[in-house]
Amino acid sequence: QVQLVESGGGSVQAGGSLRLSCAASGRTFSSYKMAWFRQAPGKEREFVASITQYGASSNYADSVKGRFTISRDNAKNTVYLQMNSLKPDDTAVYYCAAGRSTWPIDDYWGQGTQVTVSS
Repeated sequence: QVQLVESGGGSVQAGGSLRLSCAASGRTFSSYKMAWFRQAPGKEREFVASITQYGASSNYADSVKGRFTISRDNAKNTVYLQMNSLKPDDTAVYYCAAGRSTWPIDDYWGQGTQVTVSS
């Protein structure tokens, strides 16, 4: 069992930055591929970014490429999402997820953290 706890959300003006963190419990963090998803009001949850078990490879949704960076620190059992040049369209609840499969990455989910970007 893996428990995921997100933090770092908040309110920011357009153009600003936030760094989300997701702390995982357990000793097997490095065996999981990690991802961030988001869900805006009235919309379905969507993929944001993912990173492989040791950080060798990452993928991004087109909407965040060049602005967001996913990273992980296996020694701290933590995955991060650095979000720069934020836009109002980035407003959503952000969730981290862990998975052993290449896709989908959905074995475990965090409770989510709210990100609000004002214009």
